[in-house]
Amino acid sequence: MHKPAPGSPAKQPGAPDKRALLEAADAMSASELDQLPYGMIQLDASGRILKFNSVESRLASLPQQQQIGKHFFTEVAPCTKVQEFYGRFKEGVIRESLDSSFQFHFAFKQNPRDVTVRLFYSKRTKSVWVMISDREGNPIG
Repeated sequence: MHKPAPGSPAKQPGAPDKRALLEAADAMSASELDQLPYGMIQLDASGRILKFNSVESRLASLPQQQQIGKHFFTEVAPCTKVQEFYGRFKEGVIRESLDSSFQFHFAFKQNPRDVTVRLFYSKRTKSVWVMISDREGNPIG
């Protein structure tokens, strides 16, 4: 039986393969991203938001289109500008390699919540995908 690599989340029965989904996300349209059951944010190498799906808009209680072009770590979610999150992001961009999952508390005023975050570097677009799932890593939307 195949075991997941150390540090990688186990695939749950019936759950979509998150790695395959993340690898396919670059080619997805905005409406396809909106249909995913996870919060999905694409960041450029500086941390500016390129894509922000409707699930994430609902989770963060922020208007979806108004987030595009904003700096995620300073303008949208300053609570993420910590080593655990921003540090991993910066290191992954420098190495051009990142696939890391961790639990995080979003201290949003409207809707604070504990989630699982997965940061994934796309070599194709030289960007980082932020995938947000529930605390146990299950789909949200």
